[in-house]
Amino acid sequence: MNDKLLALRLFVRVARTGSFSAAARELDLSQPSVSRIIAALEEDVGAALVTRTTRAVTLTDVGNDYLIRVEAILSSLEEADHTARGSRELRGSLRVAMPASFGVREIIPLMPGFLAHHPELNVSLLMSDQRQDTIKEGVDVALRLGELADSSATARVIGRTQRLIAASPTYLTSRGTPQTPADLAAHAAIVGPAGTNAGTWSFQKDGQSVSVRINSRLTVSFNEAAVAAAVAGIGVVTTSLWGCRAELASGSLIQLLPDWKMGEIEVHGMFTPGRRPKPSARALVEYLIAELRR
Repeated sequence: MNDKLLALRLFVRVARTGSFSAAARELDLSQPSVSRIIAALEEDVGAALVTRTTRAVTLTDVGNDYLIRVEAILSSLEEADHTARGSRELRGSLRVAMPASFGVREIIPLMPGFLAHHPELNVSLLMSDQRQDTIKEGVDVALRLGELADSSATARVIGRTQRLIAASPTYLTSRGTPQTPADLAAHAAIVGPAGTNAGTWSFQKDGQSVSVRINSRLTVSFNEAAVAAAVAGIGVVTTSLWGCRAELASGSLIQLLPDWKMGEIEVHGMFTPGRRPKPSARALVEYLIAELRR
């Protein structure tokens, strides 16, 4: 039975990654071993599940249907094991995707408490400021900042943070401190993944809305670089409070125009569509909701 379960889990990872090698690395097996296990599974099923080429592994029509059924079975089995234990104990593996900066700054500091409550659970954090393909990466729950692109996914709001602008004392000494949103037109802007809308930053105060076209001096692809550039004195950065909380506390960045609001950023816990959420995924989301609201 354990051999069949291993084969099914391997098949899912081969299907989602499109690679025997990638699945082998994830489960700490050799590539030839994975290939042999999948071949034995196909023989047991009595049909070809994958098509092997020099470039990738793709599913056959039978394999696609088999994948949907197998994922549902594995999810139900984990749920059944958890229910049968009759406790809050969680076991197995949990794969969590999240933006890198948010993960490093806010989530990892909260993980010791969660892991201490569930010593038999192994957690993998997939961290990138580019949104991961949750299905291909085998993600159980993704933490997303901002609007969700996939309306079919089940999600929970786990927290909210304010968007703001900030700059270093060095930059402000040399360029002056903006007193109104309109003053930003004369300043250098650092644009990161928190980004802009068509080169503008929008502000609200007392029912009034103002949009300012900014001079994008530097554009970067992840939040840590944007914040580091602001600390280095390159310009004014827009990010979330979570994205620069430490720098504001240390004084290496100063929040600008605090009376003007740039809106909130919602953080969602999004479960991978098409599957029943794992008990561990639900537990992590509930834990983060409680912790991030403190």
